[in-house]
Amino acid sequence: MSDAPLKKSSLLAYVLPGAPIAALGLPIVVYLPPFYAQDMGLGLGLVGTIFMIARFWDVITDPLMGVLSDRFPSRWGRRRHWIVLAVPILIACVYMVFMPPETFLGSPISGGYLLFWMLLLYIGYTLITISHLSWGAELHPDYHERSRIQGWREVAVVAGMVAALALPALIDRVAADGAAGMSRVAAMGWFIILAMPPAVLIAVSCVSERPQPKRPATKIPLGQTLRIIVTNKPLQKLVSADLLAGLATGATGSLFIFFVSHVIGLGHLASALLLLYFITGCVAAPIWIKISYRVGKHRALAIATMCRMVFAIMILFAPTGNMLAAAILFALFGSTYAAAPFLLRSIIADVADHDEAQSGVQRTGLYYSLLTLTNKIGHALAVGITYPLIEWIGFEATGMNSKETLNAFTAIFIGFPIICEIVLIAAIWNFPIDAAAQAQTRMILEQRRQAALSEGTAD
Repeated sequence: MSDAPLKKSSLLAYVLPGAPIAALGLPIVVYLPPFYAQDMGLGLGLVGTIFMIARFWDVITDPLMGVLSDRFPSRWGRRRHWIVLAVPILIACVYMVFMPPETFLGSPISGGYLLFWMLLLYIGYTLITISHLSWGAELHPDYHERSRIQGWREVAVVAGMVAALALPALIDRVAADGAAGMSRVAAMGWFIILAMPPAVLIAVSCVSERPQPKRPATKIPLGQTLRIIVTNKPLQKLVSADLLAGLATGATGSLFIFFVSHVIGLGHLASALLLLYFITGCVAAPIWIKISYRVGKHRALAIATMCRMVFAIMILFAPTGNMLAAAILFALFGSTYAAAPFLLRSIIADVADHDEAQSGVQRTGLYYSLLTLTNKIGHALAVGITYPLIEWIGFEATGMNSKETLNAFTAIFIGFPIICEIVLIAAIWNFPIDAAAQAQTRMILEQRRQAALSEGTAD
């Protein structure tokens, strides 16, 4: 595999699994919490706690999967076999979580049922996400080409969200009120089950992994792994930004259905508005790629976050029941959605190179596991904080709410993410690894790679 830009056909094949992966990630944040709290009758407090516990489960599984992905290659390479292994795990868990039976082992669906299957679901989700992202980081060493790869992966991610959302948006239009919740969740589940196997098959069959020089097996002790976080300043800045981005988007996603239904009075159009939000994110992603070429990845992220804050404040002025105004405002808000995920994932590849140049050890999987971990913790904290908080202010998910309660809810929906985003901008603005720094790092790594390949040929 040369250093020429990735062919469009190879890029398309690589990004395809991003669609069903995203179609799974979206309902976890947006649809499953209200579904189990409301339709399944488990309650806001219990569901918020379960989803927070399930996310914190990744504190164990994310680094473990990252290290496994780095240390145990196969004849396919370092990443593809792990992606294939994750598929059957995910299919089984999606079926149990998205299409829960009326009873399980003779008992009604309980918090224990949800917690068990969510923990298992996150194992498969972590394995496929970290392996796919690490594979993408290793497809090309160039600073801007990585933005292109991760940017178009994010387009596939948003396209998967759009495809998944189209089904519940249609169901909202035709289903009876009592059946809409269960039907929309089941529809998204079937989309994931049917789309994931062929997407993964095409990717692993059509895209090869970048050749890596043979190195002696390197063990990464726990103490050394922890010191990575403590001593690597670029990593600290990046995971802090990712945690804050997860908090902000997690709060928005987990409260979105309630906000649209109770505050602006368009509950029957909630899925359609969410669909529009992600469509504009998909359309705007190439624009943010171009902006990152001009100002650098970290500055592009800061600019996108500033725009997101402005558009969020504009939503405060959305008139109740006005479909056109809501559509325009959420379209603007959605235009910034794709920027943070792909830019952060492009930057972490540069941070992993920086670490490899200093340590001599390639730990791309571990670094991506840390990034996905902080984002998941952000989403977990968002649900674990906001659901009990809106319960504390007296918000009723299924009933009527006073004007004062709705005002307090709106302050949480808009204000909590904005606070996180202000801190995010401060953390990322002066990020030390830019295109010039990355070029110097790649020069060091390429010299080592050529030397190792030459030694292998001589042997």
